[in-house]
Amino acid sequence: MNDSRDIWQLVEAKQEPLIALSDRVWATPELCYTEARSAAEHKAELERHGFRITEGVAEIPTAMIGEAGDGGPVIAILGEYDALPGLSQESGVTEHRPLESGGNGHGCGHNLLGAGAMLAAVAVKDWLASKGIKGRVRYYGCPAEEGGAAKTFMVREGAFDDVDVAISWHPSSFCEVVPAVSLANTRIDFTFTGRASHAAASPHLGRSALDAVELMNVGVNYMREHMPSDARIHYAMLDSGGIAPNVVQARAKVRYSVRARDLAGMHELVERVRKVAQGAALMTETKMESKIISAVSNLLPNDPLERAMNDVLQQLGPPPFDEADRSFARQIQATLSDQDIDNVYRSVGQPRTDAVLCGKIVPLDSPRNLMRGSTDVGDVSWAIPTVQAHGAVMAIGTPLHTWQVVAQGKMPAAHKGMVHVAKVMATTACKLLTDEALLSAAKADHQARTARVPYRCPIPDGVAPPLDMARA
Repeated sequence: MNDSRDIWQLVEAKQEPLIALSDRVWATPELCYTEARSAAEHKAELERHGFRITEGVAEIPTAMIGEAGDGGPVIAILGEYDALPGLSQESGVTEHRPLESGGNGHGCGHNLLGAGAMLAAVAVKDWLASKGIKGRVRYYGCPAEEGGAAKTFMVREGAFDDVDVAISWHPSSFCEVVPAVSLANTRIDFTFTGRASHAAASPHLGRSALDAVELMNVGVNYMREHMPSDARIHYAMLDSGGIAPNVVQARAKVRYSVRARDLAGMHELVERVRKVAQGAALMTETKMESKIISAVSNLLPNDPLERAMNDVLQQLGPPPFDEADRSFARQIQATLSDQDIDNVYRSVGQPRTDAVLCGKIVPLDSPRNLMRGSTDVGDVSWAIPTVQAHGAVMAIGTPLHTWQVVAQGKMPAAHKGMVHVAKVMATTACKLLTDEALLSAAKADHQARTARVPYRCPIPDGVAPPLDMARA
């Protein structure tokens, strides 16, 4: 494909309404599975651009698909729009200043992620029409990435069964092809039920559910010495049994997140954590129930797709940041620690410089020191060939899930980075729609990997999307 500039021009022609979409979603941050206003904004924008829309995908009210084109290969471009709790922040200021005390904020940049993905899909739609090429582009509006595993439920329900390739991106400090390295992850709730009693007059009659939770936490902490070094276990108290210390707590609930390099390792750790919980219940003479809330798989690489996207990045070069962008980024960097900045450079395998914004493309073979997170894109990557980009939209060193990300989420640099990565995704999609050899190579790579280790959905049958998760 030799007309990349045609695609880039189509992206530029449609950037203003999609930048406005990103800003509107930034202004209405909603937690996983509650993204009603954000989803409505995305649906309205898809309608304005003439997409055929399917709502309520996988019985999730805030999940949608917008399709354009006909016949030919189907290319999915994945967007997200959920926010995070406690990260409310004014835009364009370089100090912690919440708009709403304790409010939500787009601390992972998903306002940009969704709008940028849709911008790419709109450009591909227009390109298909202008060229008269058979093929379809789909925008997948995916809620609840932050722990809700919506894409895993969508994969399980067959939403990607007829898709050839999926493309996505994530906000970052640098521009690169995302290394397909992540941790499989299960979120599981443990509820302990005991017996209430007067803590002074009849403590011997009580059986404390809170004691069971505390003993479980101690047991899991002792486990940490005896599990793989790249595994992770975290927890959050959902119900500590009340505020009265003179009442033995009859009910307590804790949510655990268990992560490992792959699904097999994750399932093994989950069973060990369950045994610890059973032991805590035995010690306290309480009853324990466990319930899986959500789960995601580790990412599966795809060499042909990663090389193709890298070629586009190298051809396009870095985003066109200017001195005003760098000036604000410099102020944001002043709020960060040296460790924050060093950590981001290590993650991309590059020596630290004085740069405040991305000025080059990270090489595909850069020797990274990766800190692994988790994403439900992992399950899409097991279902179909998948590739992702990192788009530079923030000051180098900005940690995700922080107020600094929110403060930068509507700035010109963020908009430029979003448009830039939309060009990368759109061009990669158009390559796949016109290069049969590339599409075949991507499918062959995927088939070879899944033949060795077949996909098994990490969410058991019968577990429904946790639509009330944000209110748990």
